[in-house]
Amino acid sequence: MTGMFHIKAVGKPDLHYTVEGSGPAVTLVHGVGANLASWDEVALGMQARFRIVRMDLAGHGKSGPLHANRTLQDFADDVCRVWDHMGLATTHLVGFSLGGLIAQSLALSHAGRIDRLVMLSAVAGRTAEERAKVVNRLALLKEGGIPAVGAAAEERWFTPEFRQRHPERVARRMRELLANDPVSYAAAYTVFATSDLGDRVGEIRRPTLIATGEHDVGSNVRMARMMHAAIAGSQLHILPSLRHSLLVEAPQQVADMLTRFFDQGATKSQA
Repeated sequence: MTGMFHIKAVGKPDLHYTVEGSGPAVTLVHGVGANLASWDEVALGMQARFRIVRMDLAGHGKSGPLHANRTLQDFADDVCRVWDHMGLATTHLVGFSLGGLIAQSLALSHAGRIDRLVMLSAVAGRTAEERAKVVNRLALLKEGGIPAVGAAAEERWFTPEFRQRHPERVARRMRELLANDPVSYAAAYTVFATSDLGDRVGEIRRPTLIATGEHDVGSNVRMARMMHAAIAGSQLHILPSLRHSLLVEAPQQVADMLTRFFDQGATKSQA
């Protein structure tokens, strides 16, 4: 089964997802204010070897808008709705940023459905100062809308070198951010700003890879190292020079890293 699909359910947001390629299933979950297209280049580098499942989170892309308070568990349940709709029993799972939080939640609540777990640019165990910064951005967002946080986001997400060499790609990502429905974006960002599973990540028992950019100030190296220390047998990759937007600046590097990690599981199962 490949193509584009739409799930409708009474009392829940519609969900849009795509399936492409063939091989072991890999589910890719994007970050807040993005959509499934943020994985385009990563998916292109993997679809010859894997069956790639991508969804627009509720409130994003072609999925239904958010009109009420949202929880991290709601987002995790939506991913399960896609898996159930596909009849997908198990899958590798990759989450970026907010998607990394969702992946943590699923690894704790639905471990049996996950083969291998990857958290890219993910947050966990924020300090009091880090919590204050993200909550302050949430307050700015609620007061001034998405434009109030856009300029600062651009600086946090992209390295100066990439912004200079590829201004059109940076501009496209920022236009994508500004095009979000403001109510839906605020609801999703509230989940991102107020959720933290740092005290539970040590319960994760799936083979896990953690990766973040060397200069990512939000999903920082300290958090990545903390998760690596807490999750038994996990792997840690600190990607030199990069900030937050790994999927835009280094998609082939990410695709190669994921492929190597998933191949390790295939090799062990054949041994």
